[in-house]
Amino acid sequence: MFIKLSRFQAILHNFSKIKILIIGDLILDEYVWGEVERISPEAPVPVVWAKKRNYLPGGAANVASNVRSLGADVGLIGVVGKDDRADILLSELKKRKIDTSGIFEVFNRYTSIKTRVIAGHQQVVRVDWETIDSIPQHLENKIKEYFQKNISKYDAVIIEDYGKGLFTSSLVKTIIEEARRKKKIITVDPKEEHFLYYSETTAITPNRKETENAIRNIKLRSNNLLNLTTDKLETDMDIDLAGKELLSFLRLQGLLITLGEKGMRLFEQNQKPYQIDTVAQEVFDVSGAGDTVIATFTLALATGATMKEAAHLANFAAGIVVGKIGVATPTANELMSKIKRFKKMIR
Repeated sequence: MFIKLSRFQAILHNFSKIKILIIGDLILDEYVWGEVERISPEAPVPVVWAKKRNYLPGGAANVASNVRSLGADVGLIGVVGKDDRADILLSELKKRKIDTSGIFEVFNRYTSIKTRVIAGHQQVVRVDWETIDSIPQHLENKIKEYFQKNISKYDAVIIEDYGKGLFTSSLVKTIIEEARRKKKIITVDPKEEHFLYYSETTAITPNRKETENAIRNIKLRSNNLLNLTTDKLETDMDIDLAGKELLSFLRLQGLLITLGEKGMRLFEQNQKPYQIDTVAQEVFDVSGAGDTVIATFTLALATGATMKEAAHLANFAAGIVVGKIGVATPTANELMSKIKRFKKMIR
């Protein structure tokens, strides 16, 4: 498939007219930057001489940052603790002009934080502090009420499921039913054990590992109704069979499986699987690349792009962020520059 450069320009131009509502698990990403000069005398591990620290929105908050960086308006729904981490996260979101009115603070719950220690260009260690307990029923009810009250203001909904306790089948059902009733685009960055929650959405964007794990979970929970003989996606045929079956079983309009260095494959109803090769030239850090994919893919769909056009844009955006150190976001200008460098693919 060849897509004119002018078509991508038109889609990018319309990003600023779109509003996306994101609901998901919120994480604060902390980066400690330094250098390694010696090995610790206490254990065979490097001693990092720390020189600076910075914070970035992570999880669903990173998806929101990606949407905002690309020029669209964005609202965010989620849960944080009542702690210093929440203050930092909310401050970072407000700097980016992201609507935080749907974020609820909860006592006796930690705000999830991932601390990455970087020495030079190498991640040395990651330390996670998080709460994964399910949220209380009264808070789930508040989230449902907020969503139902505000969904009309948005063009699309992104469900960003990191498995940190926010999503229940009841909450996801309410989101999907209300969004479908209002004729909104609904995309999902899925947690594998929750795949059965996501039926009848517009599209989901799992990676290869998530797809494999989801197949196992679905077969266990649905009395083997999923017609697949293997959960290993080792060949193109394996991927194609799994993609077609999941698309049909979950009654999706689209399924975009990301495959790392092998790009991504798009499945749509009544169409052949569509392969998109990676455009990443240098890969320094894949952290947050999936967030970039769903943000760009959904934003493009909301402008009226086809799924193939949206998937190509998502692929270009992912190729940008994996070339940066740390969780990163692309801009519309960077995206256009990347597209122009690979114009032979879209002529």
